[in-house]
Order: sequence, then structure tokens, then C-alpha cells
Amino acid sequence: MNFANSRRRFQFAAFFICIFISFPAIAQEKKSADSKAAEINGVVITKEQFDKELNIHLDRVARQGRQVPEAQLAAIKNDILEGLIEREVLYQESQKAGIKINDQKIDEQLAAIKTRFPSEAEYKTALSKMNLTEDEVKLQIARGLAIRALIEQQVASKIVVTDAETRAYYDGNSQMFKQPEQVKASHILIKVDAGADDAQKTAARKKIETVQQKVKTGGDFAELAKEYSEGPSNTRGGDLGFFRRGQMVKPFEDAAFTMKANEVSDIIETRFGYHIIKVYEIKPEQTLAYADVKEKLNQRMKQEKVEKDANQYIGKLKKDAKIEKYL
Repeated sequence: MNFANSRRRFQFAAFFICIFISFPAIAQEKKSADSKAAEINGVVITKEQFDKELNIHLDRVARQGRQVPEAQLAAIKNDILEGLIEREVLYQESQKAGIKINDQKIDEQLAAIKTRFPSEAEYKTALSKMNLTEDEVKLQIARGLAIRALIEQQVASKIVVTDAETRAYYDGNSQMFKQPEQVKASHILIKVDAGADDAQKTAARKKIETVQQKVKTGGDFAELAKEYSEGPSNTRGGDLGFFRRGQMVKPFEDAAFTMKANEVSDIIETRFGYHIIKVYEIKPEQTLAYADVKEKLNQRMKQEKVEKDANQYIGKLKKDAKIEKYL
């Protein structure tokens, strides 16, 4: 994983898709009492604000079960500082353009943030850990929405992807639109724990054989799955939906992809236990038709153009701004 690139990707996601989930620090008017991280056209980003942004980033990485290699830390710090500078430059430009964000939009985004937390209490705890107040969050939401509106106005609204461009991309990248063979199946699982002894394995085997006999004598597979299956899909009658090769453990996959529609398997043993599989439908390998992917492909190509042109736009704004870095 290249952590050095993560900030810029996150930044564009914030512009076009969502709010600034990480609640980055808010630049302040020049204050001599605070040590500076950077200064943009007279507006100071303090060292405290930089540290807060860095800690939020590191915490987010840690919550994903990852660690930042020491060798990449300097690059990450530089990216974070550049991100703060870019957002400040963009926000200043949004204000020059007269962009205003109404309270309703801010409240809607705040409500969306809160839905990411199991409860109001956990939301407030998260703010406390980040040393943020809700007013600061609302201010940052307003800034983020203003930046997004600026990018939409100055960049995204001017970009067009023609049908000819979309078709040319589709024709030149046909492998991207191939769908592998897929199987729609259900299963009944009797679990066998990894440390199970012979007696436990025998008991599980007898149980699955009993269920197998019920299937063979005309029992409804979905109802039997609801009654006997010990897998998480039991409430759905064992339904696993469509899956392709590589998504299931190999013994299960090997059986499912050699079966015909409406066929029921023999007992299959995997590391999870004993299974009986019923295949309902088979989708052969196919290439998605252009008409089916045209709209999404057009959106994707436009987004790529927006990112490219936004980078150039940001670069120009930074070049024209008076920027001092102190880190």
C-alpha cells in the first residue's frame, strides 16, 4: 500500500463524493502565539492544526489494521501539509468567487456524519478524542462544501466526455468488461470446529446425512436450510447469491462449478464443516454489452478528467498564492 498517495485520493473523494470525514484542521487568521506550519496569503495553518490532521490520519490507518512504515512517514507528513495548503487555497478562492453554503446543506452533511456512528454518545466521544467541537465540524463541513462547489463550477462543469470517446475506450479495453462464469447457489452447512475430535466430527456427519435424506425425499431445500443450516445464510434459506471462482473455498467451488442448474450435490467437506449445495442458476462467461456499461463508463472517464484538470487548477492557484512553509 502506498500511503503517500492516500491523501490526494481522499481529497478528491471529499470534493465530489462525500464530506471531509476526517474533519481536517481549520486554518486561522495570523496569530503570533502559535507556531506556524504554513502561511497562505496571510492565513496561518498552525503546527497544532498540522499535528491534529496527522494524528487523525494515523488513527484512521490504525483502525484499518495497518501500520505506517517509518520510511514513509516523512512523505505522509509532506502530503498532509500540502493537503492543508491546497484546501486553504481552494477555500480562499471559493470566497473570492462568492460561494456561500446554506445552513440546510451543512445540517444535512452533519446528519450524514452522525449516521456513521452507532449512537450520539459515540459520535461525541469521537469528537472529544479529536479535540473538536460540533461547531468546528460544521465550519469544516461548510468549507468542504464550498471547495466542492468551486471545483464543480471551475472544473467539473466544463468537462464533457463524448459518446465517441466512451465507445473508443470500450472497444480498446474489452477485457475490462468480461464477466466470468457465475453460479447462483444455496447451501446447508453443519459446522465442524477446527479443533473438533472424532466424536464431534461423526456427530456432525450424521446430522448432515439426516438432512441429505430429507432433501432426497423431496424436502424443500430452502426450508431445510432455515431449519438445520448453521451458516450465516440460514435465514435466507441458505441463499449465497451469485458468486464466481475464487470467492468460495476450493472444495465448495469445485463442486458448485461442476453442477447443473437445479442439481443438489453430495456431501462436501470443507474447513468449515459439511455442506450440501443446490445450484439454481448458471451464468456463462460473457462480455458486458456497451449499452449496459455506457453510462457508468462515461461517469468514470469524466471523473478521471476532473481529477486531472483539478490538479492543474490547484497547481495554478498555488502558484499564484503567497505560500510560506515552516515544516
